[in-house]
Amino acid sequence: MGSKKCQVCDEARSKYKCPNCFIPFCSSVCFKKHKEIPCGKPESEPESEPVSEEKLAPAPALHVEKPIYVDELGEAVNQSQLESIASSSEILEAIRNKELQKLIYNLDSSLDAENELDKAMEKEEFRIISEKILSIIS
Repeated sequence: MGSKKCQVCDEARSKYKCPNCFIPFCSSVCFKKHKEIPCGKPESEPESEPVSEEKLAPAPALHVEKPIYVDELGEAVNQSQLESIASSSEILEAIRNKELQKLIYNLDSSLDAENELDKAMEKEEFRIISEKILSIIS
């Protein structure tokens, strides 16, 4: 997978994607410039639905601004760490838990993520998956 250029400055290699419209950008400066003009989620063409025994209700569309800020470059999770998390059988098994899915959804869609994270950390299944993720990236 080749690296993409920042679609804001069109000079540097992109390291990030806008959480709303997924446009690649390289820095907080470019992100701030990009956010000067409101963006939206790209529309995708309808796909044929896979046959399954259990239908999941679609998640409601949320329009929560979530800029990505990293104070220290060392705090960012790199691509290999993300791939390790995504390929972990323990993580994949854990996220099948409906309660954990609900906790993650509530955290992701919350306007007060810190408060929601505190609530999630009170639940054993969330603490366990958090510890597994941290052990993978450490």
